Amino acid sequence: MKPSRVKMTQGSHQGDDKGTGSGTIVAPKTKTVTKRPSLYRVLLLNDDYTPMEFVVHVLERFFQKGREEATQIMLHVHHHGVGECGVFTYEIAETKVTQVMDFARKHQHPLQCVMEKK
Repeated sequence: MKPSRVKMTQGSHQGDDKGTGSGTIVAPKTKTVTKRPSLYRVLLLNDDYTPMEFVVHVLERFFQKGREEATQIMLHVHHHGVGECGVFTYEIAETKVTQVMDFARKHQHPLQCVMEKK
């Protein structure tokens, strides 16, 4: 980083401004580096009690999946035990997990939804 200097006025000396405010001022240029937020995978876990149609409905409602894609994800969860619904920032992933879990409990299904850092 190269500091920029403010030009001194005539008759003033560095550090000797005598209250006139005309001394040399060094203003470093800083560059802000922003870091991308961490991403989290939202996953559905298979169980033997939640109806497949309910899982499809959850995927359509909370993850904006079309019927075909929701069905494919549901079948993946059914055959492999776990399936990814989407990848989000922490706050959004946490909200989606809570929404799914609350919705499942409200409808008396043991569906589990979790998040993990990608």
